[in-house]
Amino acid sequence: MRVFKVSELTRRQFINVLDGRRLGPIKDVHVDEKGMITAVVLRGGKKLLGIFPWGKDVVIPWSQVKKIGVDAVLVEAEEV
Repeated sequence: MRVFKVSELTRRQFINVLDGRRLGPIKDVHVDEKGMITAVVLRGGKKLLGIFPWGKDVVIPWSQVKKIGVDAVLVEAEEV
């Protein structure tokens, strides 16, 4: 198991391997009592007028993360 900083995830694109879509930038992470990541929260949609959030955030369980690469994180998310 590779150890990395959460800040490293913020520099990567999250891509759904099922349809090739970019899912958005990371907004937050959920961790358990042992400090292990259980889910990532991706910022949903774009901003209206560049100010107001538009769309719901997307929560991806860590079990759906398939590969962490240099530039991207590949996830297998059926309902996004």
